[in-house]
Amino acid sequence: MFIYLSKKIAIPNNIHLKCVSWNKDQGFIACGGDDGLLRVLKLETQTDDAKLKGLAAPSNLSMNQTLEGHSGAVQVVTWNEQYEKLTTSDQNGLIIVWMLYKGAWYEEMINNRNKSVVRSMSWNADGQKICIVYEDGAVIVGSVDGNRIWGKELKGSQLAHVAWSPDSKILLFGMANGEVQIYDNQGNFIMKMTISCLSNVSGAVSIAGIHWYAGTGGYVEPDCPCLAICFDNGRCQIMRYENDENPVCIDTLMNVVSIQWNHCGSVLAVAGSLRTSNMEKEFNVVQFYTPFGEHLRTLKVPGKQMSGVAWEGGGLRIGLAVDSYIYFANIRPDYKWGYCCSTVVYAYTKPERQEYCVVFWDTKNNEKFVKYVKSLMSITTSGDFCILASKADDTQPQYVLILCNSIGTPLDSKYIEIDPIFVTMTKTHVIAASKEAFYLWQYRVAKKLTALEINQVTRTKKEGRERVYHIDSSPSGTGDSGPDFAKAFTATRDPICCITATDKTLIVGRESGTIHRYSLPNVVLIQKYTLNNRAYYLSLNCNSSRLAIIDIAGVLTLLDLEVRAATDDRTGNQASAGDPSKFERKDVWDMKWANDNPDLFAMMEKTRMYVFRNLDPEEPIQTSGYICNFEDLEIKSVLLDEIMKDPDRPNKDNLINFEIRSLRDSRTLIEKVGIEDASQFIEDNPHPRLWRLLAEAALQKLDLKTAEQAFVRCKDYQGIEFVKRLGNLQSEPMKQAEVAAYFGRFEEADRMYLDMDRRDLAISLRIKLGDWFKVLQLLKTGSGDCDDALLEQAYNAIGDYFADRQKWVNAVQYYIQGRNQERLAECYYMLEDYDGLEKLTALLPENHKLLPEIGQMFATVGMCEQAVNAYLKCNQPKSAVDTCVHLNQWNKAVELARTHNMKEIKPLLSKYASHLLEKNKTLEAVELYRKAHHFLDAAKLMFKIADEEAKKRTRPLRVKKLYVLAAHLVENYHEQVKTSQQSKAKGKKSEATFALAGLLEEDATSSDNRIVDNAWRGAEAYHFFLLAQRQLYGGYMENAMRTALHLREYEDVIPAVEIYSLLAICSAANRAFGTCSQAFIKLESLESLDPEQRQLYEDLALEIFTKHTPKDSRMLELDRMEGKLPTCIVTGLPIQEYQFWMCSVCKHCALEQEISKYNCCPLCHTAVA
Repeated sequence: MFIYLSKKIAIPNNIHLKCVSWNKDQGFIACGGDDGLLRVLKLETQTDDAKLKGLAAPSNLSMNQTLEGHSGAVQVVTWNEQYEKLTTSDQNGLIIVWMLYKGAWYEEMINNRNKSVVRSMSWNADGQKICIVYEDGAVIVGSVDGNRIWGKELKGSQLAHVAWSPDSKILLFGMANGEVQIYDNQGNFIMKMTISCLSNVSGAVSIAGIHWYAGTGGYVEPDCPCLAICFDNGRCQIMRYENDENPVCIDTLMNVVSIQWNHCGSVLAVAGSLRTSNMEKEFNVVQFYTPFGEHLRTLKVPGKQMSGVAWEGGGLRIGLAVDSYIYFANIRPDYKWGYCCSTVVYAYTKPERQEYCVVFWDTKNNEKFVKYVKSLMSITTSGDFCILASKADDTQPQYVLILCNSIGTPLDSKYIEIDPIFVTMTKTHVIAASKEAFYLWQYRVAKKLTALEINQVTRTKKEGRERVYHIDSSPSGTGDSGPDFAKAFTATRDPICCITATDKTLIVGRESGTIHRYSLPNVVLIQKYTLNNRAYYLSLNCNSSRLAIIDIAGVLTLLDLEVRAATDDRTGNQASAGDPSKFERKDVWDMKWANDNPDLFAMMEKTRMYVFRNLDPEEPIQTSGYICNFEDLEIKSVLLDEIMKDPDRPNKDNLINFEIRSLRDSRTLIEKVGIEDASQFIEDNPHPRLWRLLAEAALQKLDLKTAEQAFVRCKDYQGIEFVKRLGNLQSEPMKQAEVAAYFGRFEEADRMYLDMDRRDLAISLRIKLGDWFKVLQLLKTGSGDCDDALLEQAYNAIGDYFADRQKWVNAVQYYIQGRNQERLAECYYMLEDYDGLEKLTALLPENHKLLPEIGQMFATVGMCEQAVNAYLKCNQPKSAVDTCVHLNQWNKAVELARTHNMKEIKPLLSKYASHLLEKNKTLEAVELYRKAHHFLDAAKLMFKIADEEAKKRTRPLRVKKLYVLAAHLVENYHEQVKTSQQSKAKGKKSEATFALAGLLEEDATSSDNRIVDNAWRGAEAYHFFLLAQRQLYGGYMENAMRTALHLREYEDVIPAVEIYSLLAICSAANRAFGTCSQAFIKLESLESLDPEQRQLYEDLALEIFTKHTPKDSRMLELDRMEGKLPTCIVTGLPIQEYQFWMCSVCKHCALEQEISKYNCCPLCHTAVA
């Protein structure tokens, strides 16, 4: 950073100031002094010139109000920015709160304890509470509306300072004896703070200031020190939090009066006085430090006694109270920024994020690209690239250099061990230096390499791409091995303080004032120079012949690296050029050499920019911008101060171009005097930019001879060709139109072409520009028929324009007119207009190359049928089948595979089924087989499920349903076999023959006879099991018993215990104790029962048969014949009639009068015919 005094305001009647405070938000400055003096001032910039912004704009006092109310010396002033209040206190202990009303300050509240004097007041971060400390140990915390929240007497303590923590949970009290005590926000003591910066200090010390930065502008890096405590003897400590074990300690070696952080916690100002070596004279200084204790700058201030320091809200100015004056100093911060390839790169911190926000602002297109970088240290730019240097990791000291292009895309990165405090880059190298050593990295960017070079790069990758040198070594350029960071940490007496480089020279400055000059790319120490002062900034001109040096005091000097030969024999010329060793300018904070002229440079001195040609200054320009670039006699400068006020939205107004005098003069000559004289002037002051200016002016006037000469002088081949082409044209208006087009005045050129009735030229101009809307308009307005191909091209180009901007609806209209089916399909897909896509499929001819793509589109959204149609139309049945499989349309897949005689459907099926079974999705597998007409496989799985459910003793109805489903699948299989037989034998055979053939084939194929033959057995068993119970509960005991007897045939399906238990109940209910007794005998002899259960059955049998004799009341005469007769599925009784009903599907029978009550078959639920 650089700082210089800029303004001084005197307080009337020579009243000495005691304190000063600057309101960060509204910009008011309050200063208090002897005899009750209290003034509020406001500096505002008044300017009509848009270019004059920031510090360069003249500032005047827009407010200068004396606030009456105090009688004694005003000792404490503090602002509450959130509520626009000012709180002041004088030596008599009177406190006044002032408020702003209609542009003036008025008393709002008054308070006086009449006991002691107020030593310090502090508002918390959100402006809700104020803490006031008195000398006698009294503490009062009040709210913004004037109510007292709590008070406390700290016995035996003299208070001097108070500070709130950023979260308002902690209060720090500074005592008169130099102690700092930590309290919570309710006034309870927590602990004493350890003051480590006062070790080995004897004698009394007092606290000069405590300032805890509240984090409102973000932090320089995560976990950054923010609490500064400074003592009058110059010792200072900066802590991360209130009980930080190892704070940053500084000895400022001065008598400190006051301290304050800037708006973003990156700079701490320490104000006070310094004793000179001969101890007589003291002079006032402000020292500036980083949060890590590094010294940045020293500002000397005139006057006797400094009493206060205050930062402006934006951190660009600082106010100092000295005697009866307020001095203002301007600050030029070291922004992290750079300029590459018409892109301004800058970084800033946000309160809510720990990382730095790095913005790549492309000033040409006004686009910005944002990238977040943790612990960013610096930004360096050169050519088209930029280097971001940052800390790699907190755990070990490692740093990373990231090479980015102008939109922030990382192209390469290198991890290095040394701390890259200084970084510079050329077109080929990046050089980073710590205090002791410097590191070279020869970077490569792929886009510019040929294949041959790439091979060389890979070969040289191992050796020589990176090197490290210690500053005290003198490299000779031979035997360079890879980077050896070990030697880089040796300490040096004379550290590095700045570096710069061009393609052939590297300059390193050291703190003693020595400057080393090395050659590049092989690093050889060529020469050492000695300066009187320590350099802060170095810069080489474009041919590395002259070095510009700005030292830490802001003095710019020049150093010739090469002895210049006198260009002319005339001695006068050399003398007029000036002697660089005598050249000196003060208060310089930025400078840039011209990229194309070794004698031209621009520099910033305070708020003025000077351009020097041969050490001769042109008249200055008022600005406070940072210089981006100086070439073609134009200086590009960026007002970073303005950009940083709203870094999210950089504005083109903050980018300023200045033309230097020779360019302005040539332009005036051409406009006012004429081309002849101008050309003479440019001849005397030649520069490609001036020749181009002349060429353009000559073209405007159609002076082709002068134009051609000028183009030759500025080596513009296109320009020369253009002039030749103009020479070949006959008509004058034609030439004018061409010139207008050359200068980009396309509307004018258009009009001229049309006036000459050359619509074709106007159209081709617009096609060159890619302005297809205009092409279409010109094509349509023409009288005759226009070229159809061109019209289609225009429609398609406009379609592309809309498609690129995702405006698919508009694109569709133009693509339809342009008959562009490929892009049309894409638009329909994007719009999810599948009807349109289907219509397009229908319109396309067979085997059109677009059909597979459309098929793919349909497939991705699950529209199987449409996808299949598209694939079949382009003769790709395989893709169609794959789509069906992918979308689980197996029946369709099988059908397609059959019609197109494809073999691979069976393995596909089994693969998918096994995949489903692995995942335990048996029902999905059944469904799959069913859809694919593999009924037998489906039935097997279904029986398996039913058996499992039966084992689990699930509800019998559910089990019956499952068995019925399985049996249905078997019936489907029978049907399938039969039809396949029919399709095989196309002759005139009888149905019976088919059936027989089908059965024979079934026998041949099926090994699973149990399933195929007895398909209905499981369903029957559970049907009768349910029927018996239904009859029992319905009171039809006889029928229930008959049905239960019939169940005995199904012991393989239903557990015997269940069957015989049911039979025992039914027969007992039917008073057929003989049958009941048989059931019990069976139950007692079952193997599967354990002894306790068997015992229970025996007890129950004993109980029943002691009361009833085991004889049936009616003889079951049907017992013998039952085996032969079919059983009625409605009643469960044997059918004895000759006429009965039979189900068409499950082939089960029922009595006709019984089934008439039903609509469906009770077993398989097929509708009754």
